[in-house]
Amino acid sequence: MANALMENKKPQDWMNLILAVALFVSPWLLGFATESVPAWSAWIGAVVLGALALATLTVFSEWEEWANMVFGIWLVVAPWLLDFATNVNARWTHVVLGLLVAAISAWALWDERQNPHVQA
Repeated sequence: MANALMENKKPQDWMNLILAVALFVSPWLLGFATESVPAWSAWIGAVVLGALALATLTVFSEWEEWANMVFGIWLVVAPWLLDFATNVNARWTHVVLGLLVAAISAWALWDERQNPHVQA
């Protein structure tokens, strides 16, 4: 049964989970862990993104993909809204990962419209 459950998962679900891990470790890898606002933005964002990715892996719901897309857009604008855009590493981490999350979510929504999941 577990194998059947995992076979129905789309690659986008796994990609967002990987991006959540990347976002979580980015403050240490890119040297902004000592700056509280961008670091906490990354850590809290990673937890939110990871929770949404796990929820989508468990049971697909379209609202989760829309939430991921909104969250991806939040990541893109967070450096300016939270006033850490002057930190190049933190800014680009948030912008690039945010764009990836939004694009993957758009892809998942498009894919679901083209190939709907079979409801059991």
